[in-house]
Amino acid sequence: MASRPPPTRASSIRTQKTKQLSSGAKRAVAKQRSGPGLGRWVLGGWLLLALWLSVEFARLPDASLLRTQNPRTTALMAQRAEEASEAGKKPRVRQAWVPLGAVAPHAVDAVLISEDARFYRHEGVDWTEVENAFEQSVREARLGRGASTLTQQLAKNLYLSTDRSLLRKGKELLLARQLETHLSKQRILALYLNVVEWGEGVYGIEAAAREHFGVSARGLSVAQGAMLAGMLPAPRRWLPAQRPESLRTRAGVILTRLEREGRISGAQAREAQAELSRFFGVSPAPGFVAEAGAGHPAGS
Repeated sequence: MASRPPPTRASSIRTQKTKQLSSGAKRAVAKQRSGPGLGRWVLGGWLLLALWLSVEFARLPDASLLRTQNPRTTALMAQRAEEASEAGKKPRVRQAWVPLGAVAPHAVDAVLISEDARFYRHEGVDWTEVENAFEQSVREARLGRGASTLTQQLAKNLYLSTDRSLLRKGKELLLARQLETHLSKQRILALYLNVVEWGEGVYGIEAAAREHFGVSARGLSVAQGAMLAGMLPAPRRWLPAQRPESLRTRAGVILTRLEREGRISGAQAREAQAELSRFFGVSPAPGFVAEAGAGHPAGS
């Protein structure tokens, strides 16, 4: 008797199963091929990053020397001197080292309020501020304010250039951690106040006070201290002699913050606001309560 052919339906089911098994096997093979390859790339990237960090960490300058020694010059000073030479100008340097106790306390508070209000609560990097800056950038769909702490700014001034590359930022973070490891907060603050740029060829708060107001750092008024702090985001453009509106606004905001946080009294704040208005030749704004731009660290 001739054998009967298998039902068409059963044959079709077996064919579909075979195809499914075949496609599944192909996916498994593809996964096996791509998975390890991608993993190797990721692992290689992490290894390269770890190697770079190890090399850069080994090459870091010895920050412990700064406990007792003031740097004779800084990377920023060298960069500005080179820029001046390339422009056919003679490099200009005005700097006079002073201890922290020789600076008006309200001027120190103004700098902290302006540049790093959480200075005494972080260890070189303020991750809270980094998160806030990132969220603002995402919200506004553009790069917003920087998130550099005062310690990071000091590291950049002492050892790095002003370029904004990711590698430079990585070095800045390593150096900031080194500074915080080897130096006290007071020493970091004193170094910063003595090397930060306050105009073309003007470095440190003593030279800045004499250059812009003709007084010592100890003799700065509350309004003058706020103006110097307000200059820091753009120290070569926001010059008091040019009376820029951006400087007046920022200094006023800093005064408001100083009063609100109890660093100056209400009477001191009103007197400083009046002095600020006289300096810029404008009528004092009643109930001045500007808030934009205060307490945000300068750019990285």
